[in-house]
Amino acid sequence: MKILILGVGGIGCYYGAKLQRAGHQLTYVARGCHLQAMQKYGLTVKHESFNFNEPVVALSLRQLLADHYCAYFDLIVLCLKSIDSERFLSDIRYWLVQGSCPVLSLQNGVDNEAVIASVVGKPRTLGGLAIRIGVHIQQPGVVYAQGVAQVIFGAWPNAIESSINTALVEQWRMLFIKAGIDVQQSDDIQQELWRKLLINNGVNPLSAVTGLDTRSLTANPILGRTIYTLMEETAMAAQCDGVELSKADIDDMFTLISNFDPIKTSMLVDLEKGRELELDAISGAVLQRCQLHQLKAPMTELVDALLRVKVLQRNCVVSV
Repeated sequence: MKILILGVGGIGCYYGAKLQRAGHQLTYVARGCHLQAMQKYGLTVKHESFNFNEPVVALSLRQLLADHYCAYFDLIVLCLKSIDSERFLSDIRYWLVQGSCPVLSLQNGVDNEAVIASVVGKPRTLGGLAIRIGVHIQQPGVVYAQGVAQVIFGAWPNAIESSINTALVEQWRMLFIKAGIDVQQSDDIQQELWRKLLINNGVNPLSAVTGLDTRSLTANPILGRTIYTLMEETAMAAQCDGVELSKADIDDMFTLISNFDPIKTSMLVDLEKGRELELDAISGAVLQRCQLHQLKAPMTELVDALLRVKVLQRNCVVSV
């Protein structure tokens, strides 16, 4: 199969490498030093049970649009930061609509799939999430990953409301399994996306505010209770989208992140590296829905505000 990875950060590199090792034709779209390193030296992925160091086909977006038609690919995997989704997809809309392959999102947040569907339609939209994985670019062209590295995906927003070909969804599930990827197909991917947002809103902004990894946060009695409250507010916001998350869902996600290997969240890494944060896609998604329905989420509001102040201070220091 011909698979295109758009937005090649750690997640895109890890799953792309697994699929390439299984014999599929991968094309990676990246930028900057990461792109240059991949073009010159190939891609290296380090994981306790998977190591990859091979040449890859890595292109800039300009090269992709100039040299390939969308119809060339069998699957597009979107791994962009959520903050870039709407602008990026709008910019390449004309290219995407010339093909018919599905577009699978492996991004943070609960709003990416709606943006994808607005461009290519529901019959081509697959929702997805990567869980139980910590992955970062150690240096250009070199990625370090840890964890079971599971993927949950399915027709968006769910199997009932989607018009995607169910046989096609099953085909991709089997393809991922044969590539050694721990994959689960969901009939209600929208609920799964909100379940992941329980974790993302619970630990991502708070880790960036405190500078602590996930284990340090959950092990601290006060911060652990703060995380649980942030998760409760996320579950409340999910109801605004018609998604019911129970106390058992919150307990499951809290236990999962508490027992997972200590990792720096992507938001903490982005803060340290001076990059834009996915605040609008995580805490912002919770606050936007709560405000729209006149619900109160004071803990999310506080952590979000503290982090925005911290970002502003960082940017002021950098500009000086």
